[in-house]
Amino acid sequence: MADGSDDLATLVDRVPEGWTAVTYRGRPYGLRRTNRAEGRSVSVYAEELGGTDVVSTNVYRTSAGDVLRPCEMPAPVVLAFLAGWRPAPVPPVNPAGASPGRPDRPG
Repeated sequence: MADGSDDLATLVDRVPEGWTAVTYRGRPYGLRRTNRAEGRSVSVYAEELGGTDVVSTNVYRTSAGDVLRPCEMPAPVVLAFLAGWRPAPVPPVNPAGASPGRPDRPG
């Protein structure tokens, strides 16, 4: 990707390493980033949870800039996902002994 490689770098850098729960277009996804070759190669794979959508790409970090290599999908699909995903909301944690929908009662 000759034009916009700085934008690509920013999009890739915002993906945390490892697995992360995210949302994209209101749907839940599992997003995984794997770094290889001391970070010179980055794999990004996202799978819709409970659905069939997949987004997959490799990014090669060269001295000339980042190079996007989508896996069997158009680059605009990958770039839209990288720009549009958001961290999944974290469900509230119930205090010890509390039941959902019912206030905690003293014993």
